[in-house]
Amino acid sequence: MTQKTSGRPAVIVREVGPRDGLQNARAVMATADKLAWIAALVAAGLREMEVASFVPPALMPQMADAAEVTARVRAAHPDLHAVVLAPNMKGVEAAIAAGATTIILPVSASEAHSQANVRRSRAEQVAAVAEIVARLHNGGPGRPRIEAGISTAFGCSRQGVVPERDVIDTAVALARAGADAVALADTLGYATPGQVRRLVRAVRAELGAVPLGNLHLHDTLGTGLANVLAGLEEGVRGFDAAHGGLGGCPFAPGSVGNVTTEDLVYLLESEGFDTGIDLDRLIRARELLSAGLPGEALHGRVAAAGIPPTWHMAR
Repeated sequence: MTQKTSGRPAVIVREVGPRDGLQNARAVMATADKLAWIAALVAAGLREMEVASFVPPALMPQMADAAEVTARVRAAHPDLHAVVLAPNMKGVEAAIAAGATTIILPVSASEAHSQANVRRSRAEQVAAVAEIVARLHNGGPGRPRIEAGISTAFGCSRQGVVPERDVIDTAVALARAGADAVALADTLGYATPGQVRRLVRAVRAELGAVPLGNLHLHDTLGTGLANVLAGLEEGVRGFDAAHGGLGGCPFAPGSVGNVTTEDLVYLLESEGFDTGIDLDRLIRARELLSAGLPGEALHGRVAAAGIPPTWHMAR
């Protein structure tokens, strides 16, 4: 994930709009519109994307077509790293059947958010991850990559402060449970650069051979890109972002949009990193997003201002 291309250090930008972005949208995007939007994002150079969440449609109607979307995306874009979220074994089995490349298993650092999100305690969800990993290992080769995502790692609107020790201990427990990677998520957008530096450093120091996954950052308080820079300083080379700045967690009151993909690409390319993404095509793809979600507010400074004439991709 950190190989060099074009002589510049590569950074993976994982687009999470079709999953995290849509789960908080007021309307339900039609399947055909999702597929057209995803195709435009792939054409703009996105190589990793969260395409769906395998959860009960009654709880999240925006994801009712998760299996169809995942299967059709895999067929149409075989080189795309197709990522999905699944909170339990039933969702994991459906995701595998649909052909997901990576499955994210969510675990909340906040006990209050864990109960609201998956109806389990943090310890119970860690145990569920261990059971899922064990069952997949017993299934033999060819299993998808399992990533444990620690939500509310930087604070929670339900619980308030989440002790950093709880986050570290949860990360270690997930590594021992067999996760292929452990990621940190700022679900509420409360993180500050100093907190990002401190927690990334502490978690990585105790994970051992298990890699730290992408940083998942929200921009609730306007600190999203500052937190990206802090992550870069600590050696993070993978970030989640949502096209148009969509997103938020329905089970975490106050959670608003993710870091905007367009703004993130502008920043990374300006700072000398290679994302492999065509910024102009990425901005033009917003037309399909707007068409599929009419009336939904889109965000992003670069799209609003336009690419400045002084800007060029670093070489």
